Amino acid sequence: MERIDRTGPGEPGARQQERAGERVAGAARPVPGGRAASLASFAYTAADEEKRRGVRRMKTTATGLLLLVALVYVLATWAKNAGVGGWPGFVAAAAEAGMVGALADWFAVTALFKRPLGLPIPHTAIIPTKKDQLGASLGSFVGENFLSGDVVRGRIHALGVGGRLGAWLAEPEHADRVTAELSTALRGALRVLRDSDVQAVVGEAITRRANAAEIGPGLGKMLEKIVADGGHRKVVDLICARAHDWLVLHGDSVMDAVQGGAPGWTPRFVDKRVGERVYKELLRFVTEMRDMPGHPARASIDTFLTDFAADLQTDSDTRARVERLKSEILGRGEVQDVIASAWASVRTMIIAAAEDEQSELRLRARASLMALGARLATDSRLQAKLDGWLEDAAVYVVTTYRAEITSLISDTVAGWDADQTSRKIEAHIGRDLQFIRINGTVVGALAGLLIYTVSWVLGA
Repeated sequence: MERIDRTGPGEPGARQQERAGERVAGAARPVPGGRAASLASFAYTAADEEKRRGVRRMKTTATGLLLLVALVYVLATWAKNAGVGGWPGFVAAAAEAGMVGALADWFAVTALFKRPLGLPIPHTAIIPTKKDQLGASLGSFVGENFLSGDVVRGRIHALGVGGRLGAWLAEPEHADRVTAELSTALRGALRVLRDSDVQAVVGEAITRRANAAEIGPGLGKMLEKIVADGGHRKVVDLICARAHDWLVLHGDSVMDAVQGGAPGWTPRFVDKRVGERVYKELLRFVTEMRDMPGHPARASIDTFLTDFAADLQTDSDTRARVERLKSEILGRGEVQDVIASAWASVRTMIIAAAEDEQSELRLRARASLMALGARLATDSRLQAKLDGWLEDAAVYVVTTYRAEITSLISDTVAGWDADQTSRKIEAHIGRDLQFIRINGTVVGALAGLLIYTVSWVLGA
């Protein structure tokens, strides 16, 4: 059968062995350029060779059937010529038609993969010579029938992804699995990112955002609300208490400072009395402020803060001074270092939380996934919304990148070696094709018998 398919009946055995060697060599020969990777993924394997042996067995069977009907034809014709009447004519007609059907189907099957008898007959060796066109046609067929928007949308809609996903996520073990996978992905992403790059981006983003936005009016509104709500009074209380405690502990320092600032011509005892007097008055003033919520100085502080809050919102000079101060503060290296180091702290905190199965981050993520799953499983509107998103996304992808997807098929097929492709396809479908030869022999014989019978009846 191998001889019939390659060069027809009678091909020498040495030639058959030579071609078998070429098949083995062809599976490993190098392919230039970008076709190498495509061919490597379409290599002729040992499994293909095993299938090809099965094809050869079926070829032998089909060829044997052809030889059998040829022998029957010879014997029936001999009997008919020898004067035997009746059945030899019927048998010879059936055998003759069977040979015609077998040879016709042998030609058709062989023409798919090679040129029958090695002759340059038009429209033969279809797969090796038309491989690229077949790949392009296959790509177009897939694009028109599988990558159309209506087909993709209908298929996704029929799947009911929203309800299935909801029921799946609602299971605790599935939520645990998704949480673990998300944690792993998060840890991997954080470890891949370089701290210096992220710190630079964070620092630049914060600085740019702070420089772009004027903070004066916002600070003024916040300060105005704080003063109106009396939120600043606790701060004043704290300052007064700390000032009183400091004065009590450092009374000598205050008096020495006052005496040191006195003129040199004043008597020392006068300087001492003045220093003691200033210290006592200062201590009395701070003590009264600490203990008297209605102290006039407190009211003055309220007035000052109220006026300052108004100036921050309306006075252009005050707002400009605040902006200059903001720029000076942001420009300091210490501030930039603090901004940059914030990423390291956040990164460490997130990684630790992602690794700890009992961390608040993972527990909340798990609870959120289960809650989402439960809602998806029961809320038809949410299911429809999710399905709609998926359908729109899938349709967008296939309609936008249809040409790229189909070109993947055509370009991949174009990159295959023609002879190797023919051998591989024949190994996979050749067994079924040999049944066509067998069926052609049987059907041809039956058709010949029928035609001969009808002719004999009409002639009688």
